[in-house]
Amino acid sequence: MSTRPRRELPQDPALRALIKAQMSRRNVLLGAGGLGLAGMLAACGTGGKGGTGAGAGAGTADATPAVVDLSATDKTVNFANWTLYLDYDDKTKKYPTLEQFNKLTGISVNYSEDIDGNDTYYGKVQAQLAAGQDIGQDIITLTDWMAGRVIRQGYTHELDHANIPNIKNLLPSLRDVDFDPGRKHSLTWQSGYAGIAWNKEKVPGGLRSVADLWNPELKGRITVLDEMRDTMGLLMLQDGVDISGTWGDPEFTHALDSLQQQIDSGQIRQVKGNSYKEDFVSGDAIAGIVWSGDITQLNFENDDRWDFILPEAGGTLWSDNMMVPVASPRKTNAEKLMNFYYDPEVAAQVAAYVNFISPVVGAREAMDKIDPSLVDNPLIFPSEDDLKHAHVFRTLDADEESNYNSRFQTAIGA
Repeated sequence: MSTRPRRELPQDPALRALIKAQMSRRNVLLGAGGLGLAGMLAACGTGGKGGTGAGAGAGTADATPAVVDLSATDKTVNFANWTLYLDYDDKTKKYPTLEQFNKLTGISVNYSEDIDGNDTYYGKVQAQLAAGQDIGQDIITLTDWMAGRVIRQGYTHELDHANIPNIKNLLPSLRDVDFDPGRKHSLTWQSGYAGIAWNKEKVPGGLRSVADLWNPELKGRITVLDEMRDTMGLLMLQDGVDISGTWGDPEFTHALDSLQQQIDSGQIRQVKGNSYKEDFVSGDAIAGIVWSGDITQLNFENDDRWDFILPEAGGTLWSDNMMVPVASPRKTNAEKLMNFYYDPEVAAQVAAYVNFISPVVGAREAMDKIDPSLVDNPLIFPSEDDLKHAHVFRTLDADEESNYNSRFQTAIGA
């Protein structure tokens, strides 16, 4: 049995631990691994890690650029992702699966943890994408709602599925999402929850609801996510709103007023993207609204200091998606990398490290050879009962997205 690789946060060198990973490969028959997700993930095209900031109504690309695919001669691919989102060997300072890909294909991967939030990343690259310019990345990884935006705006290449035969391993429920019917422009990287977590030593009684975060003894020690659909989703669920169903301004406004009150009173210390993990590690924050895999991962690094749950009223469910920017000159190389990560053995290696929900059929069976202790981990392979407490934030139309994002952005002071 292997243990999950342990990874330091790039911003905090204190998070370091040696890894010991047995990354064996074997042929796996397609099975039911992860298929318990089917009912819930069928809606993943409608929700996400959130949505804040300007740009919801930004225009489309001026014209489809004439791009020459250099993949045959340029054996590289540039991959932008979120932090702590790929297996990493702290001893060798390399990514084991990327090393495997290089040996298998001869293609080297320049991997960067450039994405801290959907809107912040979009703000950095939107002008270049709109102008049809190469942003220096061949794969970008964005959450459902933002993936839908960049696809709608013409900022992504259409994928050649002939270069991605392992697309057959994509969970059936994810094959025809509403923001990308037929998966012509995107492939799911990982899925996960937003819920609440707390430091078990500092909050010994634990938490059960979002309302518990507002306890006076936690004042100034709470962090929440800057992704609108997750933070507002949890607040609205606390109010009894079905975020997957019919709701409008009154429900949104009530939840936003609650958030504003907690920010203004100092109950909430900060509103952040992925960097909230630094506050958890430093102890500046002892509880908050967080992403599921982050906490599982940090617990491996820090002696199981935190608990994570979906609140009694429910949490959110989202997916992140790989896409090829419209001016990428290495589209075929990017597709080969996507295909590689849809091998169940490789998908299991990634899931063993990142601890988010794998979108690949067969990954659960493969996990049995990598780390049997994770096969029944509900944050990686949820049961149907687990998924009953997870909700997908409904699709917003353009006016709603612009309105709600702007108001949320104002409330959090971004």
